[in-house]
Amino acid sequence: MSSTAILLMMFGGLTLFMLTGLPIAFVLGGLSLLITVLFWNAQAVIILVLQIFDTMKSEALLAIPLYILMAALLSRSGVIEKLYRAMELWFGRVRGGLAIGTVVICVIMAAMTGVVGAAVTAMGMLALPEMLRRRYSPGLATGTICAAGTLGILIPPSVLTIVYAVTAQVSIGKMLIAGIVPGMILASLYIGYILIVCWLKPDAAPLPKDFEPAPLRQRLAALTSLILPGLLILLILGSIFFGIATPTEAAAVGVAGAAVAAAIERKLTFDAAFSAAVDTARATAMILWITIGAKAYVAIFTGLGGADSLLNLIRSLDVGPYVILTVMLLILVFLGTVLDEIGIILLTVPVFIPIVKFLGFDEIWFGVLYAITIQMGYISPPFGYTLFYMKGVLPSGLHMGIVYRGIAPFFLLQGAGIIIAMMTPGLMTILPRLMIN
Repeated sequence: MSSTAILLMMFGGLTLFMLTGLPIAFVLGGLSLLITVLFWNAQAVIILVLQIFDTMKSEALLAIPLYILMAALLSRSGVIEKLYRAMELWFGRVRGGLAIGTVVICVIMAAMTGVVGAAVTAMGMLALPEMLRRRYSPGLATGTICAAGTLGILIPPSVLTIVYAVTAQVSIGKMLIAGIVPGMILASLYIGYILIVCWLKPDAAPLPKDFEPAPLRQRLAALTSLILPGLLILLILGSIFFGIATPTEAAAVGVAGAAVAAAIERKLTFDAAFSAAVDTARATAMILWITIGAKAYVAIFTGLGGADSLLNLIRSLDVGPYVILTVMLLILVFLGTVLDEIGIILLTVPVFIPIVKFLGFDEIWFGVLYAITIQMGYISPPFGYTLFYMKGVLPSGLHMGIVYRGIAPFFLLQGAGIIIAMMTPGLMTILPRLMIN
């Protein structure tokens, strides 16, 4: 069988089995085993076993459960609630201030946890009712939370970034630090949009008539809630940037810091620690199962010549490299609406990276573009994951149509963000170049 037929059969089979609703880990692993036995050689099954063993002994993947545990502890520590109250005191007197404060909180949460679901759910429970009480436009309120909540995909410590770095075989530390600049650019675009909307349509975020600014002393006292998150962010990102610790070591420090923060807030109980450990085990097991299935699939795909066939197809195209890059990014945006982000990375990165190298692009820069496109997929109707997180915390009276309309401008802003990233590769990779190895 030709390599082109293998390419079509593997992608066609993957699409068919995914439409059945089966878990992606079992689709990838089962399809790999089936194709190996039927179209290659039964003895080649040993390749699947070696891929499983390679995943089990990967030290780079140790950072994933640590960062997930850190996020689980922080979500139970009460730190997020205090941060929101501080932002409310400082931004509450500005038109659109609660939405701007929500973006700021999501940036801080992203730098502490890197978990999208935690940010969207927390802000949906804390910020959304308050914005609606102050008669904010429901679309602006829900769109802000959905878009800002996805910044955890870019801003370190991001679990997705680690998975990308491991799969693409690039520096985890450099890939993590590379997410800071584009993350800040996207956050600035969101805040700029909120300010413009509030200027053009004051009714979208009216100031309460009975609002009385909090005394300066109270607002300054509220800033103490930034101390623990600030120290935690400094410990994690600072140790990676200055070469003091590896990303895995920094993750361990982050877990210790999260435990201390929870203890200071008197939330480090046995029940909280146990539930955090259970959540970590579940999330880690899901990621590792998908990793094993994807590695097996890619190994068979490559071994049967599918990767070579795809690369030859790209070489034969008479188009510019940026056209090919744009097509790859559009594929990622589409996949983000139907697949989970870990599956997208593990499935497509081994196929795309050889193409990226052939086109002469930097893998770190491509990783930044990759993360932004996954963000776009996260907020793409009708199946973006963030939209379902928001659906779980929507108050009665609001429907998903409002969320879809609210997220549309932010989707366009993320499109603008990826254009900026494509046009300024030097800016996107400036921090990794300054890192101390």
